[in-house]
Amino acid sequence: MYAATKQQLDSFERYHEYLKTRLDLGRELLWLTKDECIEAGPDIEETLEIVKSAMISHGKKEYEMPAKIGIHPYGDVFFHAMPAYVPTSTACGAKWIECFPRNPKQYNLPQTTGLQIMNDVVTGVPIAVMDCTWLTAMRTPAVTALAAEALHPHAKTFGMFGCGVQGINHVRYIVKTLKELEQIYIYDKFPECMDRLIETVKDEVEIPIIKADSIEEVAKRCDVMSSATFIVREPMSLVKKEWVRKGQTILPCDLNTFWAPEIALEADQYFVDSIDEHELFADMGYFPDGLPKIAAETGELLAGLKQGRSGADELIVCSNIGISVNDIAMGKAIMDKALEKGIGTKLKL
Repeated sequence: MYAATKQQLDSFERYHEYLKTRLDLGRELLWLTKDECIEAGPDIEETLEIVKSAMISHGKKEYEMPAKIGIHPYGDVFFHAMPAYVPTSTACGAKWIECFPRNPKQYNLPQTTGLQIMNDVVTGVPIAVMDCTWLTAMRTPAVTALAAEALHPHAKTFGMFGCGVQGINHVRYIVKTLKELEQIYIYDKFPECMDRLIETVKDEVEIPIIKADSIEEVAKRCDVMSSATFIVREPMSLVKKEWVRKGQTILPCDLNTFWAPEIALEADQYFVDSIDEHELFADMGYFPDGLPKIAAETGELLAGLKQGRSGADELIVCSNIGISVNDIAMGKAIMDKALEKGIGTKLKL
């Protein structure tokens, strides 16, 4: 449990008084669709600032956030419940998100859907319910980009495995933090996904984007790499240990799914966004070869509390699987702009 400071308690009260001018607290809430979240939401630069602040709060232990719990009706799907309290953002709430990879082909539905509830810190009453897929798509690559900047700021090449929504946004974000990039390599088993990524970002990303012919090509050519595929308990080991080298930085968003387990186990340093969540996933069997020794959390690196890369010849792995302090901070930013601009629908409780 985190004990708020006097200054934070005062900010809670001020925000509560503001909410009373926008909502009939306890009797109505704001409903925001996905399109309305996009309309009210922060851009990439603003998202990087919001997420960095939330990650620093996490690094300083100025938060309350239990490790995400979930249910798994089928072996290839999950629901995650992700509550958080972020006093530095005057924000608390919970995200309920699910991932069904079969949906697009079998049911013509999105792979990922979900809702987020925001609450008034002072009274606890719900103040907003919103789509959470767009903010998830925005905050996830922000963490990768910020971690890349902290661990490998002079990288010349970046590689992205997976060219879906997350892959597209990773490419959009990484050029904001790795200022010396000269080439971006992408790989997806579906060539049309690579083509769609390039077409989507062509007006934003001036750095050459190269469609790799193989996973091995990306692994051998890139200084920094990320993967955003899907999460399974048994590692697919699609990136082999012999393809990576000292001096690289690897930033998976999909636990140990895509990479041979010995890469993380033998890395010089292994960082994670949340120790609690990685230990929880390990208990659930997602690291059958064992959870690597954790050097620090990503937020501690961003807060300057722990050292990141200590030498150019280190192989670094930084696993960021998503923590709800970022979701709740993003939800607060979306809700504030929506209330300010009159976006969304007020619903009776």
